[in-house]
Amino acid sequence: MLAMLAAAHKATPPAPGPVPPPLRVTMVLPAARPPDIKALPPLAPMAPFSKPSAAPSRASQPSPRAPAATQAEAEHAPASMEAPAPPSAEEWQQAATYTRKNSKRYRYAWGQQVRSMMGTAVEGPQQGDVRFRVEIAPDGHLARLDTIWSTSDTAERLAREALSHMPPLPPTPTGQPLVFEKTISFQPQDRGWPPIYQYDCLPDPEGFKNPFAWSGSSDRTATLETNPEPSETMTAAEKEECVKGLPKDSLQAVTADQERQFKVWGSLPLNGVK
Repeated sequence: MLAMLAAAHKATPPAPGPVPPPLRVTMVLPAARPPDIKALPPLAPMAPFSKPSAAPSRASQPSPRAPAATQAEAEHAPASMEAPAPPSAEEWQQAATYTRKNSKRYRYAWGQQVRSMMGTAVEGPQQGDVRFRVEIAPDGHLARLDTIWSTSDTAERLAREALSHMPPLPPTPTGQPLVFEKTISFQPQDRGWPPIYQYDCLPDPEGFKNPFAWSGSSDRTATLETNPEPSETMTAAEKEECVKGLPKDSLQAVTADQERQFKVWGSLPLNGVK
C-alpha cells in the first residue's frame, strides 16, 4: 500500500507557479560638457622654416673615441723622474769637513753629484742600479772605479759618462785616500734618502766572527765565543762634544729612513708567521 502511494506521489509533479516579469534598468548619461577654452595654455609660435644645411664631412666631425684614447695614453705613459739638483758649494764645503763614519757626508754628496749628471730616469728596460767601488785621491780626483754589479747597461754607461765630466771636487776630509762602495739608482720611483747623522758618535760594532771557522792547521774544536763589545774610544765629555757637532737631521731624511726600514723589516715574518 505504501509502495503504491509513493509511486503515485512521484508520478504527479506539482503545478508550476506564475513566472515573475523580467527586471528592467534604465541608465541616463549626463550631457557632454564642452572644454573651457580660457583654461587651455596658449600655443607657442612656430619657428620659421629654414632649409637644412649640408651635413658636415666626416673629417670635420670630432671622433668620440679621441678623448678616451688620449686619456688611456696618458694613464699608460711611462713614469719618469728628473735628475736631482747637484750639491751646492755650501754642501760640498760641509761635506769636505765631516770626517766621521768614513767621510759619510762626502760620500753622499759624491753620489748626488753623479746622479744629477745622469739625466731623467724613464720607466723601461733602461732603468736599474749600478754599484761601484770607488777610490778618491786626497786632492779629490777619481783614482779608481770598479763596477761590482749592475742591473742596467744604460745606468752604468750614464754614470761613467758623468764621472768623466765630473767638476773638480774638494779634497777628502781626512787628507787620505777615500775608499768606499756606492750604489747609483737610475729608476723613476727611487729618490734615495739623505743619510742620518744622529748615531755617528756611537762606536762601530765589530764584524761577525764565525766561531766554527777552521784554519786548517789548528785543532778542530769549536769554541763559542760571543763577539766582544766594541771598545769605547771617547770619554763622556768627548762624546757630548761630538753630539753637539753633529749635523741636524732633516724631517725628510728621518721620514725616508723610517720608510726604508719599514719596507725592509716589514717584509720579514713575525715569530715565524707571515
